[in-house]
Order: sequence, then structure tokens, then C-alpha cells
Amino acid sequence: MEFDRQLLENFLHLGRKQPCIPFSLHIFDSLPSTNQMVWDLIAQGAKPGSVVIATQQTAGRGQWGRQWLSPAGGLYLSMAIAPQLEVTNSYQLTLASAWGIASHLRKCGITVGIKWPNDLVLNRRKLGGILTETRVFQGHITQAVIGVGINWANPVPETGINLKSWQTTQNDQAISGLEMLTAQVLLGIQSGLECLNNEGISILLSRYLHLLTNIGDHVYVNNLLGTVVGVTPEGNLRLQMAEYNRTELIKAEISVEPGTISLGYS
Repeated sequence: MEFDRQLLENFLHLGRKQPCIPFSLHIFDSLPSTNQMVWDLIAQGAKPGSVVIATQQTAGRGQWGRQWLSPAGGLYLSMAIAPQLEVTNSYQLTLASAWGIASHLRKCGITVGIKWPNDLVLNRRKLGGILTETRVFQGHITQAVIGVGINWANPVPETGINLKSWQTTQNDQAISGLEMLTAQVLLGIQSGLECLNNEGISILLSRYLHLLTNIGDHVYVNNLLGTVVGVTPEGNLRLQMAEYNRTELIKAEISVEPGTISLGYS
């Protein structure tokens, strides 16, 4: 699948006041990992805003060391940023990116939601995911890479969905191609990070929760039933737990870190 750089640049310019594109674009047909390529570029002196794009990955990585299947036809991109956040707040970068991308796609008429902690969903099926990697110095994140994978025209598993096929069923071509999708994702990441930096985590979190599809879902933790009620500013899942103490129903709220439980797909 040919990727048209000029078309992407045109989409990035649309509706922007700045005359220059704030991204340094590096486009490949295939890479082992876009995240790793960005880290390699950073080691060579690349600045924040450097972006690596591929339409196929041969060794893509997901959260917690999982393999990310990245067949041809999808969008796989990574961006270098320099956030200067405390390490305890590192997951805010993922919250910001997820909200920013989802909100930009929703402006195009794509009813994207967010599944905790880092998935983009459409019709309760996985449309894409986000992988944030960081470098830390003296308790602060000095460098980070935001990696995003979106299903465009690639084959997907039963729990997945690709955007091109979904648009066909909706008789809607709001996203005209991979280049427009890429522009929306890049501008979405940028707007999410700007919201975090300029308006703070409280505003960002309220916007993230508005698009979260898991509110009210039930999950078991240590054989106890919990109901999803929100997300903490650190990115942990808030659960309202219910248990009986003799004849009395006791409710208590707990939070669980990303990676400790899976909400799965129905």
C-alpha cells in the first residue's frame, strides 16, 4: 500500500493557523517496530515531534511485552515527545493520547470510544491501541515515545474491527484514506497532550471518562465482584466492590493498576 506523504502534509495543514507542520515525518513501507525506530532516531539527535509511520510492522510490541500483530494495511506510528512529567504520572500520557485520538475521530463522525486502559474501540470491538514508552532521569520522564496502531484496511481477529470496512457498512467515507487517518491521529495526540499540559489532569480525565466504554462493567478481583466507576489521575481503574459481612452489605472502592486485570472483549 503506497503512502502519499504530500497528501498527509495537506491534511495536517487543513484548519491549522501555523504555516509549518510541527512534525518531522519518517515514512516506511515496513519496519520491525515504529517505537524502536523513534528511539533509534532520538539516539541520533532527533527532536520532539519526530514521527515514524509504517503500514506494516514485523515485530510490533503491545503493552506488557505482548506481541502486536501489525499486518499490511494498518496504520502504525510513533511520536517522540519530551513531557517532563513525574514518573508516577507516566500513564497520563496514554490517557491524553487516547482521549485526543478518539475525540478527533469522533469529530469525523467515527463513534470511537476508549476501553481502559489504552484501547480505542468501535462497536465494542478493538479498533486500535496505544503503547507509551518512557525514559526517566531523577524521578522525571525526560523522553517518551507514543506508539499507536489503528486498524484501517488490514485483517483483524474476531474481537477487532477495521475502519475502512466499518465505513462501508455505514455508507460513510468520512476518513478518505490512510493519510487522512494518520493526520487525525497525529493531531489527536497533539491536542491530548496540549490539554494535559495547559488544562491539567482533572479536565483531561473528565473528558477521558466521557468516552470510556467500561463505566458500569463488572469485573472480579480476588473472587469479589466489582463495578467500574472511573479512573484515577494515575490511570488506575476505580472499582466499587460489594461484599457481605454477615448480613450487612459493605461497599468499598479500590483501584487497580493497568496490567493487573483484563476487562476483555465480549
